[in-house]
Amino acid sequence: MVQYEIRVTGRVQGVGFRYYVQQQAKLLNVNGWVRNTVDGGVLVMAQGAEPAVKTLVDYLWVGPPLSLVKSVHKAELQLIESYTDFEVRY
Repeated sequence: MVQYEIRVTGRVQGVGFRYYVQQQAKLLNVNGWVRNTVDGGVLVMAQGAEPAVKTLVDYLWVGPPLSLVKSVHKAELQLIESYTDFEVRY
């Protein structure tokens, strides 16, 4: 199991991006959370099997139809907390 903190920039707020991430994560059996950031981006905490998390990162580049992703930066973290679901945080 791996855990990544992923920062996404571009037109990713106000376009359903967080709910898109949640939907993809649940399909891939990835746990964690997603929230908007004050700088206009999105922050994702993703935890799960490495192939599933890497696939989620690929989906982040795509995004929902109205989004325009400019960058996706990921950093692997040590497993400190275990998530049991994937939620949208506010």
